[in-house]
Amino acid sequence: MCKLLARQDPRRFTQTSRSLRISGQSTSIRLETAFWEILDAIAAGEGMSVSRLVASLYDEAVDLHGEVANFASLLRTVCLIYQGERAEMAIRRHPPA
Repeated sequence: MCKLLARQDPRRFTQTSRSLRISGQSTSIRLETAFWEILDAIAAGEGMSVSRLVASLYDEAVDLHGEVANFASLLRTVCLIYQGERAEMAIRRHPPA
């Protein structure tokens, strides 16, 4: 086995709720800590708060699709896409020999 889980801090798997405003409405979103850490990094890279980033992602999803069926799932997917794009950029900068 790859032992990927064994090397992780169990707190990364713990779900955490954060309260924020989306389109003027107070709401709470529950995600695993690992996803909040990625959203924190994305927001910092964009020069905005996590609350503003999440609200922007919600607005973008509504503009593109008219609704958001499962916003927590959308946020998890955004995190995976972000991590994948970072990995691709790192490979382009330092291709394997």
